[in-house]
Amino acid sequence: MEKLRVFAVASGGGHWEELRLLRQSFEGAEVTYATTLAGLASRDNIPNLVVVPDCNRNRPLESLRCLTSLFIAILRVRPHVVISTGALPGYLALSVAKVLRKKTIWVDSVANAAEISMAGQKARRWADLWLTQWPQIAERNSVEYSGSVL
Repeated sequence: MEKLRVFAVASGGGHWEELRLLRQSFEGAEVTYATTLAGLASRDNIPNLVVVPDCNRNRPLESLRCLTSLFIAILRVRPHVVISTGALPGYLALSVAKVLRKKTIWVDSVANAAEISMAGQKARRWADLWLTQWPQIAERNSVEYSGSVL
């Protein structure tokens, strides 16, 4: 039986820390991580890491570079599932994955206690499973809550 291939994406900082906390969830799967900071692979002992250009909504050229890098990486990895904790690189990864008919999961950041993040709101369109880490947000937004990474 073929091993489950997961492509896990998060921008650096808090989004990465949350994704890192989900590592146990991927046990038994072949996981490739993608982030915007090269040093995280050695710091966190991640053997399969793809570094993509950092981007945000105010820098469209960097966003296009990031999108292209993610598209190439997803084609190479051929994951069954793409998961992200945010932000824009994760959103872009989910959009690419969905176009390529992959399963997608969005886990909105625990930092967003009052409302779904902007990237999370946009990611809803691409996510097969759309999660929040706050029960009160789940109730108000028709999003699933399955606990928190903290």
